[in-house]
Amino acid sequence: MSVMVARKKVVRKWEKLPGRNTFCCDGRIMMARQKGIFYLTLFLILGTCALFFAFECRYLAVQLSPAIPVFAAVLFLFAMATLLRTSFSDPGVIPRALPDEAAFIEMEIEATNGTVPQGQRPPPRIKNFQINNQIVKLKYCYTCKIFRPPRASHCSICDNCVERFDHHCPWVGNCVGKRNYRYFYLFILSLSLLTIYIFTFNIVYVALSEGREVGVSGPALGCSQSLTGLTVLEVLICFFTLWSVVGLTGFHTFLVALNQTTNEDIKGSWTGKNRVQNPYSHGNIVKNCCEVLCGPLPPSVLDRRGILQQEENTAQEGSCPRAPGTQEPPATQGPGQAQEGHCVLSPQVPALSMSDTEMPEKQRTPGELPVPSPDAGRAEH
Repeated sequence: MSVMVARKKVVRKWEKLPGRNTFCCDGRIMMARQKGIFYLTLFLILGTCALFFAFECRYLAVQLSPAIPVFAAVLFLFAMATLLRTSFSDPGVIPRALPDEAAFIEMEIEATNGTVPQGQRPPPRIKNFQINNQIVKLKYCYTCKIFRPPRASHCSICDNCVERFDHHCPWVGNCVGKRNYRYFYLFILSLSLLTIYIFTFNIVYVALSEGREVGVSGPALGCSQSLTGLTVLEVLICFFTLWSVVGLTGFHTFLVALNQTTNEDIKGSWTGKNRVQNPYSHGNIVKNCCEVLCGPLPPSVLDRRGILQQEENTAQEGSCPRAPGTQEPPATQGPGQAQEGHCVLSPQVPALSMSDTEMPEKQRTPGELPVPSPDAGRAEH
């Protein structure tokens, strides 16, 4: 006999989120699906620092100062922490509209624009919003079915609208937006300092090694030459990394001072032909830096680890337990009896003796148990 059992399967919201993202650790880590260049970033940072700590730092700590490896370790840990924080966090993804919300927005748009004759292009879906006495246009996203907030944009790689969208960075494997931009800036700043630091002390190590090799011969000379070759490899990596990372840091420092995003700078939103002033700038470099880097961090609106409960029915085979003293139900079922395939558990009812002079009990509704009379107990004995 089969029994239908309803079980509740716990489903997290991140499992049903649209977009092209990858989630790990039960939704705590959120990244883009394209993570190959991010792994290359980790390899370059970890490989270069491992060579530096394994060879140059030991010699420089003895010859110059023990503070050299300590300061290098601090820069390395800070750069790795900010990199992982940028890569694993929600950049500020805006949830898509629910079907009811999307239908309501469509009704509003139709009521505003009216019916468009066939063959004519419908007007752009734009709302005007005023910020600091400046008119800002809110554009409609046909993918997310929402009017994007100011400074938000849709990322074509992650397929999400991101609040205060700056750019999609493949080197960190994630979008850079409102919730992780400060960590991205601190990452490239600390990486620039770390690259300059390693590059400088590698040159110092090569200079000291050349002076030490004078008068050295045999196996010691071969070992020294191999270490110098690894140092030259580090110098080359740092040299080519230096220009790109330091240049990127300078560019973002300029943007932070103006309270501007990379997306706005590329599109020329506040410069060029528009000649429109940036309504988000405070006109002060210190205030702009404090707002971008030290302002309050908004919480994530995705609720990735929220629970969605879904019921699923499973059939279980087994015998139906019955109470002691109950009999098998007859083949033909009358009103009040159980249907086929369901279990009926009924308590044992003592048999009642009724004399000829007693009145017949009143008519019962189907499924109702008889109520024993006060003399039922004595009749059993």
